[in-house]
Amino acid sequence: MGPRIGVIGSNMMDLVTYGARMPRRGETLAADSFAIGHGGKGANQAIAAARLGSDVVMVTKVGDDSFADQQIQNFRANGVSTAHVGRVAGVSSGVAPIFVDHAGENAILIVKGANDHLAPADVDAAAEALSTCRLILLQMEVPAETVYHAIAFGRARGIEVLLNPAPAAADLDVEKIRDADFLVPNETELAILSGMPVSGAAEVEAAARSLIAKGIKTVIVTMGSRGALLVTAEAVRPVAPVKVDPVDTTGAGDAFIGAFAHFYAGGDSVEAALGQAARYAALSITRRGTQASYLTAEAFRAAAAD
Repeated sequence: MGPRIGVIGSNMMDLVTYGARMPRRGETLAADSFAIGHGGKGANQAIAAARLGSDVVMVTKVGDDSFADQQIQNFRANGVSTAHVGRVAGVSSGVAPIFVDHAGENAILIVKGANDHLAPADVDAAAEALSTCRLILLQMEVPAETVYHAIAFGRARGIEVLLNPAPAAADLDVEKIRDADFLVPNETELAILSGMPVSGAAEVEAAARSLIAKGIKTVIVTMGSRGALLVTAEAVRPVAPVKVDPVDTTGAGDAFIGAFAHFYAGGDSVEAALGQAARYAALSITRRGTQASYLTAEAFRAAAAD
């Protein structure tokens, strides 16, 4: 069995439309195709880590609709524990309409649904299982107070915590997230959190350093085709991109985080785990879909050997 990882966060049903381009306001376009898949930032990260071999505990909420049954079955099929997946009566499960153009770029709307009902009490209810985890992953598609509580939970028990501040909000309380061991924003999220421009490499570094100055231990900025940047108080290290021909970039950031969590919790150094994560995320964008694009450990080893 691989490293034990806790994921406290969202799940969504992805409703994906593929077309030549995004419609303009008031415009109707004929699209190429449509697919339904499993998503949500928390679930994506959980599935990526589980497919690589981690033992994953998922703490999340689903509604009382047919999507809820599909999500629970998907977790089980991928070996993710569903002991702490709760149902919310009278509420829809989370859904995410996604539009993907011919360049592989995407635009996404999210309806949080039951995800908005994930509470600090749910973290406490899963305390026994979470306390055995090497690393806890968090995102911002659930209430902020639940995220803050989970960070404090990890801190009190000596469990490392990674926060992916997505979607970012300018009112995210830095005082309440500084105990997270890793903060992993993309460039847009970094700009919102820091209040600084991120139009070039120097600006990205400066914005990340501003968060370090506020007490964040480690900032990892994901930059798509330009790789990533690891920033601590002691050093700044680029993470080289892996060049591929993109088909669908949806969920690439979650693939990166899930893979980083797996390899880091499994004993790799931060730098080595980031290198593996960059390759895993790059391979994910060569296939359509979100979780459907995440490779198993065996497939990843085979692809990495090519």
